[in-house]
Amino acid sequence: MNQFPQFDLTGKVALVTASARGLGRAIALALANAGADIALGLRDRNSHGGLPEEIEALGRRALPLQMDVTSLDQIFRAVDDTVAHFGQLDILVNNAGIAPGNLAENVREEDYDQTLAVNLKGTFFASQAAGRVMIRQQSGRIINMSSQAGFAALPTESIYCATKAAIVHLTKCLAVEWGKHGITVNAVAPTFIETPGTDECLADPAFRADVVERIAALHRIGQPMDVAGAVVFLASPAASLITGHTMLIDGGWTAR
Repeated sequence: MNQFPQFDLTGKVALVTASARGLGRAIALALANAGADIALGLRDRNSHGGLPEEIEALGRRALPLQMDVTSLDQIFRAVDDTVAHFGQLDILVNNAGIAPGNLAENVREEDYDQTLAVNLKGTFFASQAAGRVMIRQQSGRIINMSSQAGFAALPTESIYCATKAAIVHLTKCLAVEWGKHGITVNAVAPTFIETPGTDECLADPAFRADVVERIAALHRIGQPMDVAGAVVFLASPAASLITGHTMLIDGGWTAR
């Protein structure tokens, strides 16, 4: 009989960007619960909200790192520090992202530039930095954060949607280039999730009702662990033949 699928990450090291709260925090904790040691890529290294202690309470090691993904110096230093501290880097989760909303005719150049800098440029160069390590190791998992917004148009979010669609294709490109090195590159594409970043818009009863209605199959707002579970799967040995794929976690929104 073939070996059963394995989801255990014991002995692995993961770097999660923007891990202080919301999806990043849930993903870091879920990876630690699965057995991985965690490097925390933080825009402010000191603003981690006690996350290292929570990870250590799970029996894993944690390393807070200064990692503003708009700074290439900080990206490459964080990857180097991860390898220096843990001796390896097996998993990168590119979670950092922003979504300044505005009607397309009113988008400001600074918002356009910042959204591309965080969402797309940051994802690419963090992948490049980690990819160089993983190429030397001849193994690795990269998991990018796309969005249902890469598949469905969201009014007032034209630039955000464009970056998330670009991440879907970037994921395919990196998967094709790096597969020969034993590296898989995948993405997850969540719907609206209950996080500090969505609290304000979901607090509007009309907006929330519209979101729930559009989540056609399940009619509920997602929770961070709904996304973290998919990330753990893609990081695990069970997903070893999956690469270049974006997994929609949208409760059926895009099935309509």
